[in-house]
Amino acid sequence: MKNTTVEKLQIGVDSFAAISSDPKVSASNTLNQLVERIEHAEQVGLDVFGVGEHHRQEFIDSAPVVILAAAAARTRRIRLTSAVTVLSAADPVRVFQSFATLDLLSQGRAEMIVGRGSFIEAFPLFGLQLEDYDSLFAEKLDLLLNIRKNEHVHWSGKHRAELKGQGVYPRPLQNSLPIWLGVGGTPESFVRAGTLGLPLMIAIIGGETRRFRPLVDLYRESGRRAGYLPDQLKVGVHALGYVADTTQKAIDDFFPGYARSFTEIGRERGWPPVTRAHFDVQRSRYGALLVGNPEEVVEKIIEHSKALGGISRISFQMDVAGLSHEKHMQAIELLGARVAPALK
Repeated sequence: MKNTTVEKLQIGVDSFAAISSDPKVSASNTLNQLVERIEHAEQVGLDVFGVGEHHRQEFIDSAPVVILAAAAARTRRIRLTSAVTVLSAADPVRVFQSFATLDLLSQGRAEMIVGRGSFIEAFPLFGLQLEDYDSLFAEKLDLLLNIRKNEHVHWSGKHRAELKGQGVYPRPLQNSLPIWLGVGGTPESFVRAGTLGLPLMIAIIGGETRRFRPLVDLYRESGRRAGYLPDQLKVGVHALGYVADTTQKAIDDFFPGYARSFTEIGRERGWPPVTRAHFDVQRSRYGALLVGNPEEVVEKIIEHSKALGGISRISFQMDVAGLSHEKHMQAIELLGARVAPALK
């Protein structure tokens, strides 16, 4: 009997183009290696690859659509998405034009996941006020969806000059460019996604995955009330994860960089340092981390899917562990050879 919670599951990888801790690996090499990983993900049969957007020294993904366009020229099948586009700090017209261009270059493989991002550097960088955090996103999402629906746009808002029927070009190859809503843990975000009928990408980077079930139920109920069918209300998970031949190798490869990264981020946010005990809890049955051998990771994905009432996509974020390019490539190989087939 098929497990319906994973029957149509897409497997992907997300990257933040993290600067290497190896001084011999330049920023140029980092980007070229990332494009190699996207190409390799297609070769081993993965479904999607996402590139994030940050405006911090430790990442070089401030222009994700440029990276994805480079990958589009070297791939033919894999879907290419942002992870996420920081819409609050961007002009929706330019965002749409960029991804429509990517869609044309890739022959209809572009997507975007839009969100508010987990860092705030983009606000002062682009002359925006942090107190407008919520209203900026709501307004810009409204404009982006308007542009997706209409070639000539009539729209007005508080934060941007109105549009009086101007055309927005180019138009994408796909009849409706896929736009997912990336969310953290606020109920309002889940309701918004359901009400708009947008597929949902949940960033689950800690805690227990099952604690998100009430929010996912809220999303599905909001979508149902807005008149959307269950098949339109897709749920995806962006998870921290890594797969190696053995459990011990996966832990040995992943834990040091993971602990270092989250301890550094924790200093900014008042979190305690990451301990091995904390890591072990996160790696256990209900914890968020997908770290282990292929069989363990498959079981954990099934657990995640059951906990959320079924998911459509899961994307592995490995950058957080400061892994070498070779280890990224090996993990992608295992995802394609042993994890994806077991789930499909």
